[in-house]
Amino acid sequence: MQSMSSALVIPASIPSPGWSGFTIGPVTVHAYALCILAGIVAALWLTNRRWQARGGPEGTVWDVAIWAIPFGIIGGRLYHVFSSPDAYFGPNGNLALIPQIWLGGLGIWGAVALGLVGAWIGCRRAGVKLTAFMDAAAPGVLLAQAIGRWGNWFNQELFGAPTDLPWGLEIDADNPNFPTGAEPGTLFHPTFLYESLWNLAGVALLLVLDRKFRFRRGMLFWLYVAYYTLGRVWIEMLRIDDAEMITLFGLTQRLNVWTSVLLLVAALVIFAVLARRPRTAEDETVYLPGHGPETDDGATLGAAEAGKASPAAEANGVAAKQTEVNEQETNAKKAGKNVSVRSHRGNLTGTSTEPEGSPASDASGTAGPAEGEGK
Repeated sequence: MQSMSSALVIPASIPSPGWSGFTIGPVTVHAYALCILAGIVAALWLTNRRWQARGGPEGTVWDVAIWAIPFGIIGGRLYHVFSSPDAYFGPNGNLALIPQIWLGGLGIWGAVALGLVGAWIGCRRAGVKLTAFMDAAAPGVLLAQAIGRWGNWFNQELFGAPTDLPWGLEIDADNPNFPTGAEPGTLFHPTFLYESLWNLAGVALLLVLDRKFRFRRGMLFWLYVAYYTLGRVWIEMLRIDDAEMITLFGLTQRLNVWTSVLLLVAALVIFAVLARRPRTAEDETVYLPGHGPETDDGATLGAAEAGKASPAAEANGVAAKQTEVNEQETNAKKAGKNVSVRSHRGNLTGTSTEPEGSPASDASGTAGPAEGEGK
């Protein structure tokens, strides 16, 4: 009976992973890299769905991604190196570790900043607005962060302070990241899990708000920045890994805490400024000026016209164009019939109502047979 009771006990902790990747020949595939890759795939899927729903041209997401993703990875690594320089430039630092991103270490703000540069290049080449792409991609970026954070669990890194909560995280005592002086078996705050859940809730929130308010001009992106930084502030303050400490206004905090606070304030201000601007028809299009879809006669729609384009609008446009053609044909027939009547009256009176030299008159100006009558 005692052994059965012991078997039913639920572990009051999150175990450390027993697997961190696999090997294919000389190549080692790390779990951290798989989490990053899975996050990118999920972000592209969600962004593509939202982009098409906004009327964006097909294939644009992939064209932009080939620029944004490499730039984002490079930017994320550079920010990590900048914010944690001791591991690379300190007394025991190793510069050879800088390109080894599979060992962990990508700063989200560097990834977002340089990723936007890559996205701008891709959008310019595709002829679409960067702000429209930012709004479409914002929930997907947050989804990628939620999935990518699980890479920290596989690497047993970036955890929080010791805790006795039932969801405390186990870290192997022989792991290089295990805090010096801590007793084996100590549990730590699973900050990777906190951030992952916070981000997933944010994805749902952004999707609901965007469906209700239909944000434009980059407003949803800045709402994403505000939401994420709000959570990052309190999550970052729980972490105990090495980081640059900055003192401002008499308070000493981690660099990422101050960065998050600064970006939170900036995002709220930008969002408020954009919200005060009246919405125009041009805001509804994803195209840059002069890059809208072409009309039947080869002309390019302007920004406002492209923003109004939709399957229903296109159908109405076709119907309107057909009606116009029909009206022109009817008016032409009426005009021809009126000319014939006037010519007939002219014959009866011995005069011509047609201009001199017309097919309805001869060289002397005498009216001839009425052309087209009865057609």
